[in-house]
Parts: sequence; structure tokens; C-alpha cells
Amino acid sequence: MRITKWGLAALAACGLSMMAPLAANAAACGNGPAGFDNWVQEFKREAQGHGVSASVLDRAFANVHYNQPTIRADRGQKGFKLSFDEFMKKRGGQATIARGKGVKQANAALFARIQQRYGVPAGPLIAIWGMETGFGSFMGDQHTMSAVSTLAYDCRRTEYFTDQLYAALQLVGEGNLSPSARGAAHGEIGQTQFLPRNVVNFGVDGDGDGKIDLIGSRADALASTANFLKGHGWRPGEGYQPGEPNFAAIAGWNAAEVYQQALAYVGKKIDGE
Repeated sequence: MRITKWGLAALAACGLSMMAPLAANAAACGNGPAGFDNWVQEFKREAQGHGVSASVLDRAFANVHYNQPTIRADRGQKGFKLSFDEFMKKRGGQATIARGKGVKQANAALFARIQQRYGVPAGPLIAIWGMETGFGSFMGDQHTMSAVSTLAYDCRRTEYFTDQLYAALQLVGEGNLSPSARGAAHGEIGQTQFLPRNVVNFGVDGDGDGKIDLIGSRADALASTANFLKGHGWRPGEGYQPGEPNFAAIAGWNAAEVYQQALAYVGKKIDGE
């Protein structure tokens, strides 16, 4: 498994040993539900050996099940193959622009604070917020721990999602993720849809209440998104359209070129450029 410096820090924070292999190396992956329950038990034993407490594991896996909607979503990602115009229509790009201008005005003080701290203007944050969840109106209905566990067990991207599962366990242990939380089909969390590792790496307390709540707090979600972009090289005052310095940070949000282009376009329109 390729472990980034962020992954190393997060594993160290959990007290996980870097001398032993991660759980995916001990528990066999599978392409159907038949072996999932056995895999969970193997994973829990291996994770406990890495320092994850039994109480965290018991709480985190209390209601975990093999999640068929997650597998269907993982195998059926066709939207990113659309043209720009088709993608904008499918994802409600023009509606996001229209509503986003009002959202920017209504939350002007919040966006000003975020820009002062992270250097990211309102436009791209609103574009992400609107196109991911309709400004928090629908954040997903899949059990997050089941979604991430299913993808860690699944053979297609086992190592990547095993890392996400360890991050989710860290969030449960810290009290920043409820074991009953629901989100998108791949385990994305909150109003701008962070995978667990991104919550660990970039999640911040934007409203000052001492917690990182990307589901219930728009300030936390938007500040964390700005921190993500900053962490991916955002340069204050520079442009974010294709060919400009900050487009690389936009590209860090999603690997699909059409989505990168849509976010840049929608953000620019909302910023009035």
C-alpha cells in the first residue's frame, strides 16, 4: 500500500504500528457478500493488533453490513464520461450558479473569514457545495461504515479503501464520526462529501465549537473544503480556470476532467467573473 505522509501521521495518531502489515494483507478480499462477515472479524483482529481499541471497533462495526448499493455505485460511474454540457445539465450546473450567487451573499461574513484564513474565494467552495449535495440538501442515505467497509473488502480497490476504513475508525474514536452516520455510496461524509481520510487530513473546526462536524455545520464543511484546496497547492490571489495556477488544486478534488472543468466554470460565474 502506498501510504502518504498524511496517512503516516494519522496512523501514528491512532497508535497503529507501522511495523506490521495493514489488515487487508491478512484478510482476503471478495467480490460478493458471502465472505464479508468473516472478513470483518479478521479485520477487527488485525486492527486491534495495530492499536485500535476493542471498544472503538465494537462501536464502529456494530451495524456494519455488506452494502450492495455501494457496489452498484462503484461499478456504474458513467457520469464522468459525459461531455461538459451534458455533465452540467446532469449535475444542475446552471441551477447551482443561480442559487449560488444568493448563497454567497447570504453567507458573506463566513466566506470572508474563510478567504482570509485559507486564501480561497467563495466561488469554488460554493461550486463544490452545490454540485456535491445541493448545498447540504442531500448528503446521501448509505450507512457510512458499511460503505467504507464494503469497499475495503471488495477486491477492486482494497488497499485504498482499507486506508479509508482506518481513517473512519480514527474519526469514530475521536468522536468526529457517529457509527450510525449516513452519507454517499463510497463513504463520503458531509455537505461537501469528504472521504474519511480527507476528514482526518483536512477537516477543521470552522465554527469554533470544538468539534469537526461536516454534516451539521456548514462552517466546518466549507472551511475544511478550503483547507483541502490549500493543502493541494491553492495560491491566494491566483486564478483557478484551466491553465491557471489554482486549477491544479481544483483537479485535486476529483480525478474526472469534466468535473474539474465544471467546478471551475461554476465557481467563476458565482464569483462574478
